Amino acid sequence: MKTTDNGLELKFCQGGVLQVADGTRVEGYASLFGLADQGGDIVQPGAYARSLERMAARGGSVKMLWQHDPAQPIGIWDEIREDTRGLFVKGRLLPDVARAREAAVLIAAGAIDGLSIGYRTIAAEKDTKGRRLLAELDLWETSLVTFPMLREARVSAKGATPDAPFLHDLAATLDAAARILADR
Repeated sequence: MKTTDNGLELKFCQGGVLQVADGTRVEGYASLFGLADQGGDIVQPGAYARSLERMAARGGSVKMLWQHDPAQPIGIWDEIREDTRGLFVKGRLLPDVARAREAAVLIAAGAIDGLSIGYRTIAAEKDTKGRRLLAELDLWETSLVTFPMLREARVSAKGATPDAPFLHDLAATLDAAARILADR
């Protein structure tokens, strides 16, 4: 987990749950319940419910960003909801945005394979092992990212390109290096 200068916490999720179709439509899980991430935090079921209700009531939206950069919105989340597994997101990359086109290519190649959320903690407690159990979060944004914190969530892409085997091998090598660094 990382905390920004304005107190916004960033939580990364990785793991075969994000898919791209038609080059622009993306969907998957931005957060999975009950799993400890590399920072020791565990998001509890229902953690996003109040935030999503408040946002819907005021007509707001969770932003789709590139690498948590507020200056780089790359798409729109059309659907965000909790289910029994976690926080499901479904949206579309905006093809008129250069970074969104790049993101689609990188996801399809397997070079980008993570989702990350930006939030403020409203309610949390520590368990007997010292891990934070996140009970209520104020969700601000969900980003496409290179290095997520939750290892169990991995991004995948529909379709392939001629260079896909090479690019998938490169992505696997980078992922292995990231895991080694995270375990230090």
